[in-house]
Amino acid sequence: MLTRRLKKEIQMIQEEELTNCNAYPVNDNLLKWEGYIIGPEGTPYEGGKFYLNIEFTDKYPYKAPNVYFTTPIYHCNINSQGGICLDILKYNWSPALNVIKLLMSISSLLSEPNPDDPLVTSIASEYKENKEEHDKKAKEYTLKHAME
Repeated sequence: MLTRRLKKEIQMIQEEELTNCNAYPVNDNLLKWEGYIIGPEGTPYEGGKFYLNIEFTDKYPYKAPNVYFTTPIYHCNINSQGGICLDILKYNWSPALNVIKLLMSISSLLSEPNPDDPLVTSIASEYKENKEEHDKKAKEYTLKHAME
């Protein structure tokens, strides 16, 4: 069942022709994928290409995959190890969700950080208290780490 589900998701991704994100198995291993998100327009991440690792367990689709950024990013909901604080990766996962919806949710997090539920409190404080400085640092990180 897991194999069939993941193959169906690959087909959905290919048919969707996504423009701002993508995901695919690494070395034909259905349980280990690489994905990326293009930084949304109008954000300090604009134009950056941020890579992710997506690892599925035998509990998928009933348990969220393990997802983390491999591209460094300056964000209050993403730590230096690439860990992501996002409700659907924790307690709000549902088997109705899929990789496309997951990528869209992470992209939304880049557009709309949640400083009230941060993984990095110092960045969250800066976001709330000095957004201009926050955005400047986030843009510098993007230019340094996410431009190809």
